[in-house]
Amino acid sequence: MFGTEENSNRCLVKNAQPHKLDTLSAFHQFWGLPKPEHPLISVINFDALNHRAEPSFLTLISNFYSIALKRISTGKLKYGQLPYDFDEGVMMFMAPGQVLTIETDAPGSSAGWLLLIHPDFLWHTPLAKIIRQYAFFSYAVHEALHLSEKEEGLLVSIIQQIEQEYQARIDRFSQRVMLNLVELLLTYSDRFYQRQFITRKITNHQLLSRLEAILTDYFNSDALARNGPPTVPYIADRLNVSPNY
Repeated sequence: MFGTEENSNRCLVKNAQPHKLDTLSAFHQFWGLPKPEHPLISVINFDALNHRAEPSFLTLISNFYSIALKRISTGKLKYGQLPYDFDEGVMMFMAPGQVLTIETDAPGSSAGWLLLIHPDFLWHTPLAKIIRQYAFFSYAVHEALHLSEKEEGLLVSIIQQIEQEYQARIDRFSQRVMLNLVELLLTYSDRFYQRQFITRKITNHQLLSRLEAILTDYFNSDALARNGPPTVPYIADRLNVSPNY
């Protein structure tokens, strides 16, 4: 009976309307953070969120760019309608107006950084057009960016420089410096994503070559007559991958 009631409550939560956050101030307020030091760009250390227990199910629609460099200990993410793979990677990107769903079975701690950029910060700048060209902000990309320790340190240092810049005394150079840092962050991210996809393409190509060789050997032997067509578990075992893969 308790289980049925619990499942019913979970369904009600899942059917709840998404939380729409139009401003950085609204985001800070939603997560119980102090007001942002700059109204259009903000850097958040995930350590500041660890004292709050995340809801078991939460859907957010934010009206700003979000770049998260985060190590998740528990929970699942869905970007749009597709699950977002955060198992290996540590970095993800969201464009304004897109839907992020967070589901956790138990509260867990996370470490990392979150950069929020309101589109008005890019108004009438070349970056306003350039940022739309980066494919990793799209729903089509639902795999977090994998980073080496050195690469992660490099990107974290850029994010921290952005934070230091708006925390310093604002002058006529401040926005230009921050825009250059954001563009540098995106350029490095694009480089690392391209490497990740190239590596994945090479790996898949090698896997297909091995599969072809296994099938050729199988059909050229008497295995087909003895055992019939090769099964999925047989092929998975020979390729050293899971049957689901």
